[in-house]
Amino acid sequence: MRSKSATLSESLLEELQTTLSHGTVARRVETLRRVTDLFVGNAVDYSDEHIRVFDDVFQCLIEQIEISARALLAERLAPIASAPPQIIRTLALDEVIEVSGPVLSKSERLDEATLIEIARTRGQAHLKAISLRRMLSEALTDVLVTRGNEDVVQSTVSNPGARLSEGSLDELVTRAERDDDLASCIGLRPDLPRHHYLRLVAKASSSVRRKLAAAHPELADEVSSVVQQAAQRVRAATLTRHTEMARALVKSLHEDGRLNEFQITTFAEQGKFDETNAGLAALAGVAVETAETVMIESRTEGVMILAKVAGMQWSSVRAIIAMREKLSGGSQTDMLALRDTYEALRSSTAQQVLRFHRMQSATPVA
Repeated sequence: MRSKSATLSESLLEELQTTLSHGTVARRVETLRRVTDLFVGNAVDYSDEHIRVFDDVFQCLIEQIEISARALLAERLAPIASAPPQIIRTLALDEVIEVSGPVLSKSERLDEATLIEIARTRGQAHLKAISLRRMLSEALTDVLVTRGNEDVVQSTVSNPGARLSEGSLDELVTRAERDDDLASCIGLRPDLPRHHYLRLVAKASSSVRRKLAAAHPELADEVSSVVQQAAQRVRAATLTRHTEMARALVKSLHEDGRLNEFQITTFAEQGKFDETNAGLAALAGVAVETAETVMIESRTEGVMILAKVAGMQWSSVRAIIAMREKLSGGSQTDMLALRDTYEALRSSTAQQVLRFHRMQSATPVA
């Protein structure tokens, strides 16, 4: 039996030569259709050698043909995992989105480097197509989040196959302060780290409170109370298994007398948000939810107040602040200035501020 590569070479060789040398555009398109039919119909059976032959033929045939023909070729080749790699790359790099779109959104044959190149250089329509892929790496989503408009970003965040880096998550949560739709998309992701989720809820609830209070000033107090209660219920309902285990561990250490400043510092240096938070709450004698609220605030004063109440040394406080900065992706603070502030803070003053904070938390504020 003769091989498919031999069949292709011999049955179409004369036609290809005539088409490429003297054929009209219409003849070229018809030949392209026949070659595409031949490949699609037997794609699973072709070897690498066969695919290289098709790759060369496709590259020659798509020269000088109309957009609709290229777009049809892209639609037919995009879902095929063994599609010729060079023609897939050529189609992906096409500036016309009708041609590149199907390949960018569907083709598993397209390599990561090409995708990142296109994401960095092409327009929003190309970025939107990439955001629809079944899987997106952190490197690729970083580019989409940085360069994409609202539609691209929301499409990326809504994609369950998209992996989001710490840097992208921090940028997205910041953007979500001004975009309720984006906040909803981020909040529904099951892989969202808790410290990002808590920051998101805190910012979103504040935004909702302002909007509702402005629309119904006569109900401002009631609206504020409802929003606060809803935020508390959502926070309690979204405890992850890891958070529950972390709190249980810290509670056990505290009850056994084994929880100390050194242990909390170790948690912080290891980037363990839940353990650090629960430990700080235990030593300061406050609810873990109170410590969480303080830990996700952008300002560091709250952390220093809790640490002072807990009787911690500056070295431990510095480790906690460094952990917060690393997790949030924020800029580094002036540790020397913070150290001076912490050293000057009296324990009695910290206790008074904490009591005031508890009073404010217990009273709804418009």
